[in-house]
Amino acid sequence: MSTVILLRHGKSTANGSGVLAGRTPKVGLDETGQAQAAALVERLAPVPLAELVVSPMLRCRQTVAKLAEARGLDKVKEPGLSEVDYGEWTGRALKDLVKEPLWRVVQAHPSAAVFPGGEGLAEMQARSVAAVRAHDARITAKHGENAVWLLCSHGDVIKSILADALGQHLDSFQRIVVDPASVSVVRYTETRPFVLRVNDNGGDLAGIAPPEPKAKAKRGKGKQSSDAVVGGTTGA
Repeated sequence: MSTVILLRHGKSTANGSGVLAGRTPKVGLDETGQAQAAALVERLAPVPLAELVVSPMLRCRQTVAKLAEARGLDKVKEPGLSEVDYGEWTGRALKDLVKEPLWRVVQAHPSAAVFPGGEGLAEMQARSVAAVRAHDARITAKHGENAVWLLCSHGDVIKSILADALGQHLDSFQRIVVDPASVSVVRYTETRPFVLRVNDNGGDLAGIAPPEPKAKAKRGKGKQSSDAVVGGTTGA
């Protein structure tokens, strides 16, 4: 299977506002987020990208706009990667939400958390993991085992995908940190996913693309191995 870069959208006008924006329309990038989006072009320059798949939310589309233009790639919108539907919590102040009994459930037992008038976090994980795996299978079939593609989504969505890739229960996903404009990387194989990066905020990404199979490799031998390296990898 191929390698996916999980990119959280850049800093938005709602980040740091003290309000849970959720799926509120027209929440875009702020000045910092725009700079983060522009920096992606150079940051990802060493990485070949087969496709860009994005949440339909404005802040995600804006985050990859310059990158898409630079690479000549279309943005494939994927509703399964959209922000959590927080229902009646959408637009409310965090200082008020923290007083709700559901807040503690979200923190300590997120798999049981269902937002009033919205969706549950377990439901969100199911649809986001299904979406990423479906696109990964499609892109692998179209572009080959060594393909690298980028997914731009939201903090909790990416955390839930990483929890699945790490084999963690959703109740542990709050241990994962995913900052605005950070990059996490997962390589899927037939047996297991390999998590290559988590919450990377500026490291060299050149080594995430798998090496091309040798020209003399026999048919089928260029397939990425599902085996872990005993004793640990030796680096790129």
